[in-house]
Formats: sequence, C-alpha cells, structure tokens
Amino acid sequence: MSTSAPRASVGAVVLTMNDRPVEFPRAMASLLAQEGIDLDVVVVGNGVVPEQIPPDVRTVELPENVGIPEGRNVGAANVKGDYLFFFDNDAYLPDTRVLARLVDVLRNDSRLAYAQPRISDPHTHVTLRRWVPRLRASDPTREGTVTVMAEGVVLVRRDIFDQAGGWPGHFFLFHEGIDLAWRMWNLGHTGRYVPDIVVHHPATDPARHNTFYRLNARNRVWLARRNLPQPLIPLNLATWILLTLWRVRDTSARRSSLTGFREGLRGGHGDRRPMTWRTVARLTRAGRPPIL
Repeated sequence: MSTSAPRASVGAVVLTMNDRPVEFPRAMASLLAQEGIDLDVVVVGNGVVPEQIPPDVRTVELPENVGIPEGRNVGAANVKGDYLFFFDNDAYLPDTRVLARLVDVLRNDSRLAYAQPRISDPHTHVTLRRWVPRLRASDPTREGTVTVMAEGVVLVRRDIFDQAGGWPGHFFLFHEGIDLAWRMWNLGHTGRYVPDIVVHHPATDPARHNTFYRLNARNRVWLARRNLPQPLIPLNLATWILLTLWRVRDTSARRSSLTGFREGLRGGHGDRRPMTWRTVARLTRAGRPPIL
C-alpha cells in the first residue's frame, strides 16, 4: 500500500501598517483559505497595533516601523513551519492550492531554496519587469532557475533561510531579496521561477516612495560590500553608477541616488560574508553574473 507524503507545514508572514483597509482583509482571506498544508500565520504590526485581524491569527506589535526586511525577520521568528511564505498585504492568492503547489516545487528538488510564483496585476494581468527575477524579463511566462527574488511573494525553506541569516534587516527597504538569494546560492542552493503558479498584486511603482532613490543606491552599495569578493565590488558599483546615470534623467532623483551611494560607501553594510568564486561562476552560468 502506498502512503502519501505528510502535509507540509508553512509559516506565513504578513506585515501591516493599517493603511490598506480593503486590500489587507482580502489578502488574509485568500491566505487562510489555502488547502493541502498546515498553515501558521502571524501578522506583524510595523509600528502599529494590527487591525482587521481574522480570528485565531496571532500578531506581533512593533513599537516603531523597523522596515520591511526586519519586520519579516520578526515574523519568521514567530511562526512554525518547514517552509516560510512571505506575503505582501496588498497581494492575494487567486486559488486555494497556491501554497501547496509551491511546496511541491521545493519538495521535488532538494537543491531549491526558494520558489517564486508569477506576480500579475489583477486587473490588467500585466507582470511588471521587476517582478520577473532574471535579467531577460521580456517573457514573464518562461520558467527557469533564478538568482534573485521578488521579496513580497515568495516561499523559502526554513532551514536554508536560517542558515543564510534571514533578511538583511538594516536595509529597511529595497534589494533585500538579492541579498538573501545570493546567500542561499552561496550555501549551494538555487531558486526557481514558476510562472504557471500565479499570485495577484497591484502594479505599483516603487519610485512613489520619497526615499526610493536614496535607499536604492545605498542598499546596492551595501549589497556589494556584504556579499562580493573584493575584486568584484568596484566592477559591480561602477556598472550600477553608469546604468543609473543613463536611466535616471530627473536631476533630483540623480542627486538622491548619489547621496545614497555616498552613504553606502561610508559603511553600515553589516556582516560581510563574501561569496566564493565558485558561487560567482554558478551565478554567471545561471545568467546573472554578480556585477549586474
């Protein structure tokens, strides 16, 4: 008699600032409706007392806004599960088997540290370029190995997450997914983009945040200084500066980017664990050398 695999245990982490009174309840309803797994959910109030919380869902109240990556670290420390699901509070799962299917992806390949679904706008069905975790993003329906992740909707193995040191909490916002992915790759693992598993998320522009350009630049410097072998750091940063000067035409945005770049160079990047040259080669073979 054949026996089926035991139900997977998934710890889901959702952050809130009580600023999405319509989207948040919809996100939570879709999460709690998931089938085929044992689900543990925690909502982290990032500087707020969480509101609109469904019955039997635990909360953690942080006295101040510590940023998205550190809020997720706090959430991860307060849920149980062999897998961790990080879920933006304005996204939603369009069917009840999304998490079970993502778990199956990881179960079927022990090398995988994380599985990334395809994110699409619920109204336009557009998948933004920044949601496709690879350089060649013109076809968002192409499955494959990926070296980065879209942080807001991703399933990761709990043990690899812990070994990698979790999210870089001090980044506050932007590029924490590259940092975590690179550290998981340096442990010998990979990531998978699975576009036939779809999650809905409104197509918003990260540049709507006033601090986008400064934090984006600062964290790119920190990312390189934390993770790259020393000879690659100036190559990575030079490439980023040239691309920024080419792409960003607004004078104030350029000024904010350069301010953040200088801030990153002054320090504060935290724990330095440079990847091995073998990892550099693996990332390059996977289509994204870590100077880009």
